[in-house]
Amino acid sequence: MKSTTLVILAAGIGSRYGGGIKQMDPLGPGGEIMMDYSIFDALAAGVKKVVFIIRKDLDSDFRKLIGDRIAAVTEVAYAYQELDDLPDGCTLPEGRTKPWGTGQALLSARDLIDGPFMVINADDYYGKAGFVGLQKMLEGDFSAEEGVLPVGMAAFVLKNTLSDNGGVTRGILSMDGGGRLTGISETRNIIKTDDGAAVMSDAGLRPLDGDSLVSMNFWGLTPEFLDLLGDGFRNFLLNEEGDPLRKEYLLPDIIDRLVKAGRADVRVLKTDDVWFGMTYKEDRDYVRGELLKLTEAGVYHTPLFA
Repeated sequence: MKSTTLVILAAGIGSRYGGGIKQMDPLGPGGEIMMDYSIFDALAAGVKKVVFIIRKDLDSDFRKLIGDRIAAVTEVAYAYQELDDLPDGCTLPEGRTKPWGTGQALLSARDLIDGPFMVINADDYYGKAGFVGLQKMLEGDFSAEEGVLPVGMAAFVLKNTLSDNGGVTRGILSMDGGGRLTGISETRNIIKTDDGAAVMSDAGLRPLDGDSLVSMNFWGLTPEFLDLLGDGFRNFLLNEEGDPLRKEYLLPDIIDRLVKAGRADVRVLKTDDVWFGMTYKEDRDYVRGELLKLTEAGVYHTPLFA
């Protein structure tokens, strides 16, 4: 079996974070950025290669800040998410400036992946358990019945993923009795309240079960998924309704549709690790504090890749 690759989605603009390049923000006690921790945990779990998906205009700075350092400890490759990287017969809508989403971002790395792989966001801290669990899953009997794609997902407890600084969007999972995914409900504007999690809307607050499992865009996949992803992108561009200047091809939506069509078998791996990320600029101090605590507790050392 081929070794596992870690694919990091790092091409996002970070608009809610204030327009800065949050993926490059030094947060750890030794100036580490968020990706450092995910890469460290992934390599410890058995990953052998890292593919960074970035914007081409960030290439030089990205390599200096992290890519060259990681290349000293494992194999590294780069893919670039470009607006005009479209299937044959599809054209870029006039006035489109927004990236096409995580589905298209992953497609940009299709020529760099030849074995099982994990996909994560660049600006999220996931903890160690998800990497260990997905690696075991991908190394094991990771297959499905003919015509059905096997998919792994590290899922998090909703109450462990909320921000103190504003609403967040989470994909709330539905599962069958055997722990297989049956659907993902993308739920916007989830806030933390004194009573737990709730959705904030014009109609008021709707309480949510804080123990619900959610997707944080942490997947275990095989190269066959990329073929299906490419076919789906063409259909998305040509046939799917929505504002052509704003609609996005997103991994949770794609996998939800595959599950409901009986074309994907998603194994959900629950992790009780606390997720944290840089959704808002105000999250920065909290994240820095949590990384310092983890370092002082001996979970990490600094520098990570000494």
